[in-house]
Amino acid sequence: SEMATEEVFVNKDAMQILKYHGSYMQSDREVRGKVKDYQFMLRLKQPAGELPSDLYVLLDDLSRDCGRGDLRATTRQCFQLHGVRKGNLKTVVSAIMNVGSSTVGACGDVSRNVMTTPAPFSSPDYKAVIEWSKVFAQLFRPMTPAFADIWLDGEKAVTAEYWAKQVEHHNVDEAMLHDSGRGIILPDSVEPLYGNRYLPRKFKIGVTVPGDNSLDIYTNDIGVVIMMDESGKEVEGFNLMVGGGMGRTHNKENTFPKAAEHLGYFPKEDIMEGMKSILASQRDHGNRDVRANARMKYLVHTLGIDNFRSLVESYFGKPIQPWKEVEWKYNDWMGWWDQGDGKLFYGLHIENGRVKDEGDFRLKSALRAIADKYHLAMIMSPSQSIMFRDVNPEDKEGFMQILVEHGIEAIEDIDPLNRLAIACPALPLCGLAQTEAERRMPSYIERIRSVLEMMNIGNEEIMMRMTGCPNGCARPYMAELAFVGDGLNSYQIWLGGSPVLTRTAFPYVARMKDKNLEATMEPILAHFITERKEFEAFGDFCHRVGCSAIEEFCETYELGSVKA
Repeated sequence: SEMATEEVFVNKDAMQILKYHGSYMQSDREVRGKVKDYQFMLRLKQPAGELPSDLYVLLDDLSRDCGRGDLRATTRQCFQLHGVRKGNLKTVVSAIMNVGSSTVGACGDVSRNVMTTPAPFSSPDYKAVIEWSKVFAQLFRPMTPAFADIWLDGEKAVTAEYWAKQVEHHNVDEAMLHDSGRGIILPDSVEPLYGNRYLPRKFKIGVTVPGDNSLDIYTNDIGVVIMMDESGKEVEGFNLMVGGGMGRTHNKENTFPKAAEHLGYFPKEDIMEGMKSILASQRDHGNRDVRANARMKYLVHTLGIDNFRSLVESYFGKPIQPWKEVEWKYNDWMGWWDQGDGKLFYGLHIENGRVKDEGDFRLKSALRAIADKYHLAMIMSPSQSIMFRDVNPEDKEGFMQILVEHGIEAIEDIDPLNRLAIACPALPLCGLAQTEAERRMPSYIERIRSVLEMMNIGNEEIMMRMTGCPNGCARPYMAELAFVGDGLNSYQIWLGGSPVLTRTAFPYVARMKDKNLEATMEPILAHFITERKEFEAFGDFCHRVGCSAIEEFCETYELGSVKA
């Protein structure tokens, strides 16, 4: 009924419901007036980050006709469309659903977009990552018919979701509805896994292969690592980690970021029941009284990993096998790569995920020109960028020519600090933002670059991230160096995350004013220069020496006194 009113906004109850439909109501905080500039953000559901060419063309058109004229690549491998007016919501959502996509489950207290490594290699392990991410997306999809009732007037979409058709042979619905009698399935419910209250909070899943941590796997409620058999051709089982999450609240010590912990190994035939057992553990035992402590990371923290494992086993019905050891590396997969099947893929860096045309920089037009000419499928990356897959080698030159003609920098010319950096949108549209992020990060990269060059350590590649508030959408607490907004033009600094993204950082200083960036960072970098071990990364150094040692060094440091 709220969608039928002439008001440009919806009430609080409708706002909560719309989250489950992939939409948040926002207002432009820089537009002054008696009436707020209400508009809606729509977030797509794109398991494995996949974006068919025809879907990109539709989004490009919708952003022009019904949005702000740009698109935003998120840190969870999907696009957001900003600036949609209430009167256009139905047009936009129905168009997306009728092309075989969806916004359902992109927001809300359900399983969110399932992430993967974005590298589309043709090897069996990487192909399995894409396939199983879609299986898990289907396994945990909301079952209510309300979405079609609201957006399609009760009719079925013209075509089924493209990922659902690709995993039909896994009999996911049968596995979802299988009732072991241990309390996983809720009887007499439209939602057999979620029940009538859904989950205590959002629920995030990531899938990858051993060694490839391009997706920040330790930040997920469930991190899935596909383990192949000795031949490397068939999936044998899955390592599962649990309890990762970024969100926290300033000055509330009972909220904190947490890296996932290793739960164990599940044979292939048990994986769907195992995943259901974890979800049921959080559904039934997660904190529903205090929303700030409702994520599964707090349940894992409170119980401890061993007791949490026992809880999962009570639903699963048998002991969980030990975790199989894995080592990790980070790669953003930018530039040209051989897929392994005679075709190529190309990783296109997008600064802070903003797809727009601005002066001679015409990224949005470039993507549309590529889609129209080559019809290439895209894959969104966890670092807010885009991969183009299945490029014919003979098309490489023409592909690059389009980028050049639209003012897009070659990957070799982009500062490594920029490639490693990500930032959330923050102001002006995010209602939670305390200060700038996306719009400020480029200047911070330039300013940190100047300090590094001045201190003769310009070759250092430091992973930096920035958010406008403590909720952690850009996963700042995993970075080597992070800036977390805590007031107007003010940031917390976090140090000591791993360059391969396997641990959380620690808070170093609060309320650093924007003007004090250089004076704050130079002493820390001087300490790094004087006491680092050979080949030691900045984040590893900060983690090794700890916060107290850095504070002690910086107290007596004289600006300009140390250079490499």
